Order: sequence, then structure tokens, then C-alpha cells
Amino acid sequence: MEQNKQQQQQRTGRGKLFLVLAICAAPLIASYFTYYVIKPSSRTNYGTLLDPRNYPMPVLNSAGLDGSQLSLQAYQGKWLMVQANDANCQPSCQKRLNDMRQLRLAQGKEMDRIERVWLITDNKPLDTILLREYDGMRYLRVSPQVLQAWLPVNQGGVVSDHIYLIDPLGNLMMRYPKDADPNKIKKDLIKLLSASAVG
Repeated sequence: MEQNKQQQQQRTGRGKLFLVLAICAAPLIASYFTYYVIKPSSRTNYGTLLDPRNYPMPVLNSAGLDGSQLSLQAYQGKWLMVQANDANCQPSCQKRLNDMRQLRLAQGKEMDRIERVWLITDNKPLDTILLREYDGMRYLRVSPQVLQAWLPVNQGGVVSDHIYLIDPLGNLMMRYPKDADPNKIKKDLIKLLSASAVG
């Protein structure tokens, strides 16, 4: 009689344990089921997500404005908004520089987690007015051939059409379209910074 009671208590205890485990595992199982089986069709990001395995950061052999060796990896640990253009920065280039500055400022107390980088694709001098206007921008001179081999573009486009986003681990992970809407980029950045524990 006593043995039957112990066996019944064990079965009841096991049942409760499995129920607790099932409750704890349910959200995880539901998220996997939703993502891999139902596959939500609506995109929540504005930029094009890139698989970093396809775009490993190359050795750029880049240099600072003074000609000294300076690597993009020097800014690793922060989110990098990157644009590439020659030193003759036309209005579309200036708009991207301005958008990058305003997007960083719009992050408020989180803005120190972001660096702005201009990859300059020639050796011509930069306009002093641009240097003053975009104070805080990081400047690297880089071979255009290296960038063309690394940075993906929209079909029929060129590298200078886009703003790119590199995560704090050095992974190229997002590309924004030509003439991108800064308000939509801002929403992406807010989500990324709030979700990320690094950078």
C-alpha cells in the first residue's frame, strides 16, 4: 500500500516537472516554429540584410588623410556607418554624409556607439569646408578596386550609391538603397542598438 502511494507520488512529481519544462520551452518552440515553418513575410528592416560570411572584411591597405597606415579595424567595437566616394564629393555624396551625421545625432545617448566612416577612393585633397562641416567623420583612403570586390551593390549600381552598416564585430551586415530615406534608416538603427549588447 505504502509502495503504491510512493509510486503515485513519483508519477505526479514527474508529471509536474514535465509540465514546468513544457511551459518554459513553449516560447522557444513557438518562435522556431513561427520563423522556420510559418516564415513571416513582412520585413521589419529597411536596409538589405547581408550574410557576413559572404563579405568578410578584407585587408584594405587603407591610409589616413596624412598618408599614415590606418585600418578600418581600428574602429571595431562600434557600429560603423560607411560610405565610399572619391574626394570630389558631389551633392548626392554630401547628402549621404549629412544623413550619416544626423542619424548618429538622432540616437541621443546611444550616439557614441556609432562611428561614421568615409572610404575615399582617390588621392585628391578633400575640400576644407567638408572637413569642417562633417567634423568627427573618420577618413580612410582605399583602393576602389578593393572596395568593388568587397562591397555589394544593387543591380546596375555602384559602391558610391550606398550607405553600408558594419556591426561591432567587424561584420558587413546591411546595405541601404540609393537615395535612402534617413527616417527609415533611423528606425533600423534604433532597433539594432536596443537589441545589441555589443558596441
